[in-house]
Amino acid sequence: MKQKIVVLTGAGISAESGIKTFRDSDGLWENHRIEDVATPEGWAANPALVLDFYNQRRAQLFTVEPNDGHRALADLERDFDVHIVTQNVDDLHERAGSTQVLHLHGQLRQVRSNRFEHLVYPWDKDLNLGDLCERGYQLRPHIVWFGEAVPMLEPAAAIAEQADIFLIVGTSLQVYPAAGLMRYARRNIQFYYVDPRPQLNFELSTMSNLVVIEEPASTGIREVANMVVG
Repeated sequence: MKQKIVVLTGAGISAESGIKTFRDSDGLWENHRIEDVATPEGWAANPALVLDFYNQRRAQLFTVEPNDGHRALADLERDFDVHIVTQNVDDLHERAGSTQVLHLHGQLRQVRSNRFEHLVYPWDKDLNLGDLCERGYQLRPHIVWFGEAVPMLEPAAAIAEQADIFLIVGTSLQVYPAAGLMRYARRNIQFYYVDPRPQLNFELSTMSNLVVIEEPASTGIREVANMVVG
């Protein structure tokens, strides 16, 4: 039976493909405040603005490609049972070839009913006011906004509990509950953290079984692969 590698990925791995991250500098996304475009309150106040914002993000997604970091994770499936838990809403992991990807915060290429959360639809075009679910309610981006529950956290925690190796890639470990996912893993397994500017929270800073690789995902994941395969 193959060992299970659980990978937590954040914005850093997708940034190498050209997808912008609001945590890099001024806290803005395309000159929008996060409160205006990524909260239930922003949606209630100006749904047209929110839809336009995510339409732009979705359109940008079709202009970028997976990078070597995404491909390196997909390649690990030859030797390991790899489960990716991502904070990212793009589909670059899937396009690189990874087959077991759990999206904690939703997906840009999906929309859902504003009233019935289980009514989720694939979506590759602009989403506009007046686009309704089958029960007549406005569709919204299938994104977990700040202040909303993270329904995929429980299955993600169950995956983390089974890890034989835990790999953290391209995340500042500042967004909870995702940043606490490693707490569900067994303490005696090997942990790796790949990031050009790693930020060790208290738990990671006290781990003796943590290897920190201060490199971008495109090169750092290959280093991890050489360690675990070799």
